[in-house]
Amino acid sequence: MNEYALNISLPLGRAVITPNALDQLHPADIFAAIRRHMVGDWGNLGSADAKANDEALRDDCRLLSAYRDRSGIKFWVITEADRSATTILLPEDY
Repeated sequence: MNEYALNISLPLGRAVITPNALDQLHPADIFAAIRRHMVGDWGNLGSADAKANDEALRDDCRLLSAYRDRSGIKFWVITEADRSATTILLPEDY
């Protein structure tokens, strides 16, 4: 967890999910990831990517979090720079 976790409440804009992610991910894991993303817990990112997200909070840039669901499926949560939308997707959906 980074220095911002629990100290921010990131605006997500409109939340959308790709059909592939909707078919493969458990709904509870999706909601848990969104909650983590909103408070700055970037999930399974390396330190360089987590640092880039921390800087993106200050610079109003795009944010990316990476998580795994209960079956081990990797998925991403991406919030656009203007905070108008957040997308839940699998890496192959990108």
